[in-house]
Amino acid sequence: MDRPVIRDRAGQFTGSFDAVLTAEGTRIPASPPQAPGANAICKRIIGTLRREVLDRVLNVKEHHLRQVLTEYVPRYNTGRPHRALGQLTPAQAGTRPPEPVNLAEHPIRRKQVLGGLTHEYHVAALPPTAQAQVTNPNRISEPYRHESPRF
Repeated sequence: MDRPVIRDRAGQFTGSFDAVLTAEGTRIPASPPQAPGANAICKRIIGTLRREVLDRVLNVKEHHLRQVLTEYVPRYNTGRPHRALGQLTPAQAGTRPPEPVNLAEHPIRRKQVLGGLTHEYHVAALPPTAQAQVTNPNRISEPYRHESPRF
């Protein structure tokens, strides 16, 4: 089975590292020499996944990791604003930003993502994203009440 692992030319990737992966049928195309930006997009998404998901969840097996990532992908694409897209989600890319809403006039609903690891917030008077309705509309909780962070 030909599965590529793209890596940079950092010193921690030794010949023995490559030999182990090659023995398992993995191709290892290295990034171009002296091109630190070649893997920039990949490094950015991996950093986001680590900060928002992987550093907070103990993954015991590959199957569990796949479940966690499968549940996170819709959040990444439809519920999480991206700075590079002007605080729009990838699903909203190419559209106009939504009209501003006075949040003091509407109750806010909180939806748990990844079993409560993170949350999405929606104005109760406006419909949540179509993706939230498709995944599980029963996961929207009671109106959000602000609590001070606990340290």
